[in-house]
Amino acid sequence: MKPTRLAAATVVFGLLMAWVGWAFERSGLVLPPGTGFPRLFASFILLLAPLWFFGFGAADPFQRLPARTQVLCAGLLALPYFVLALGTADFHGTGAVKVIAFPLLLAAFLRFSNLPPRLTWRDAAALGLIVAAYFLNWLASPWSYRALALFPKLFLADVAMYCFLVIREVDAGYSLSPSRSAVRVGIREWAFYFPFALVLGELTGFIHFHYLLPDWRSGLGAVLVTFLLVAIPEELFFRGILQSLVETRLGRRRALVLCSVLFGLSHFHHGSAFNWRYVLLASIAGFFYGRAWRAHRQIFAAIVTHTMVDVIWSLWFR
Repeated sequence: MKPTRLAAATVVFGLLMAWVGWAFERSGLVLPPGTGFPRLFASFILLLAPLWFFGFGAADPFQRLPARTQVLCAGLLALPYFVLALGTADFHGTGAVKVIAFPLLLAAFLRFSNLPPRLTWRDAAALGLIVAAYFLNWLASPWSYRALALFPKLFLADVAMYCFLVIREVDAGYSLSPSRSAVRVGIREWAFYFPFALVLGELTGFIHFHYLLPDWRSGLGAVLVTFLLVAIPEELFFRGILQSLVETRLGRRRALVLCSVLFGLSHFHHGSAFNWRYVLLASIAGFFYGRAWRAHRQIFAAIVTHTMVDVIWSLWFR
């Protein structure tokens, strides 16, 4: 990572966290008993920092470490839990073991094998365990309080990123440095998707247009929250890691279709029953996110498309 690039990334991250901290303090969020806001916010920063700085080249030093050191460093991903819970009534030994063992075992499972660059059964198993941990709430006890529902998602995104960008060195195109080509492709793919979403959304009753002119603070907040907490972790997993690996087995076209469907199916739980409308629209959206990523293998392009889709939907069509 170049020093100037690191400095710029640090300044921007600091500004973003200052805004997030200001917004959190004024959100009326009810915190777990005995957990102060500084502790909660420090844990949140530590969860988000790997996703941010790896997008600016922070994976490179870890990739040069010896194999055992790489695996041991995976345990550092548990630090946010200890910052949040250690010394409080919410700290549990079982939870501590979970958040340490999960990244360590997955990293060892992938690192201490002579794996080819192509997708292997070990890759599929590791990805499956990450997905199962998310949907089956395996990390519910470490972050059991309702206000912390986002934390397991960020933790698992960190684990996936470390295991596949550092351990497996997947060519994910994971760069958060904006470029004209990435922004242009991202906007283009949103423009391609919008007519499909509008027609199918109206036919299925999934979308409901309502005129609203949000103030600039609400609009900016929606963009930043979606960009940081939704688009980055989801595009990292589905496009940067999953689609990249599946391409090595199925080729570009079939990988695009398969990963789009899997992305859509990951939204089945929005509601009390299987939400087929959400799955359908999300699958089609995933197709255009995948197109944005594979155009130049730039994750930032897919993040732009994803952010635009979610923000416009949440502000005017939800």
